[in-house]
Amino acid sequence: MKLGFIGTGKIASSVITGICKSSIKYNKIFISNRNNKISKQLKKKFKRIIIEKDNQKIVSSSNWVFLAVTPTVGEKIIRNLKFRSNQTIVSFISTITIPNLKKMIKVKANIVRAIPLPPISLKKGPVPICPPNKKVKKFFDQIGSTVEIKNEKLSINFWSTSGMMASYYEILNVMSNWLVSKGIKRLDAQKYITSLFLALSEDAVVNSKKDLKYLVKESQTPKGLNEQGLKEMSKKRVYKSVINTLNSIHKRLNK
Repeated sequence: MKLGFIGTGKIASSVITGICKSSIKYNKIFISNRNNKISKQLKKKFKRIIIEKDNQKIVSSSNWVFLAVTPTVGEKIIRNLKFRSNQTIVSFISTITIPNLKKMIKVKANIVRAIPLPPISLKKGPVPICPPNKKVKKFFDQIGSTVEIKNEKLSINFWSTSGMMASYYEILNVMSNWLVSKGIKRLDAQKYITSLFLALSEDAVVNSKKDLKYLVKESQTPKGLNEQGLKEMSKKRVYKSVINTLNSIHKRLNK
């Protein structure tokens, strides 16, 4: 199997890295040189990667084509590419719907939207796909945990939550910086905060069949530090702000 990537940003790089570290059987991976630095890094790291300047060459050479460009770039270039009906096309583009992709691609190929995130480079994390597709599910199950969604409107909810990734990292950054301001060495501060949230996340996954309110309750003691933290952040409407932001992202995706 030959794989082709149109776009070489962070998500494409993470997916390619996950593929190359997995047991997925492939002959070659064709990538664009849109991000020259990332393309060269990937080629240097993995042997079966070929950099192409022409996006059409990538499409023509591949069995599976991954669309990993921004919506603006996608609107400009996809309609000018010639796809084949026997290809599988996987789009990582957030705001271009399947009906619109079909109009752009023009041939009756297998088109699937997917939402991989950077941890896929570690072969970790969920990968929502829409519509359900056995081959695509099997593929992503080897580098993550595939979640099949039948309704594209429902998939937008997952796209919305994926838009909170940078916000999450900023929380880690703020807490690390606070420790540094109190005299802790930066490496120690970052190691502590990232390890703490990793442990909390793993605990949440283990308990994910329970209502998450259970973890909120169990992590507090009467008049304890966590009770204080939760009350103060709730009073300042931090969590309400999270909901408002999700709604704003959701509204943008529905345009």
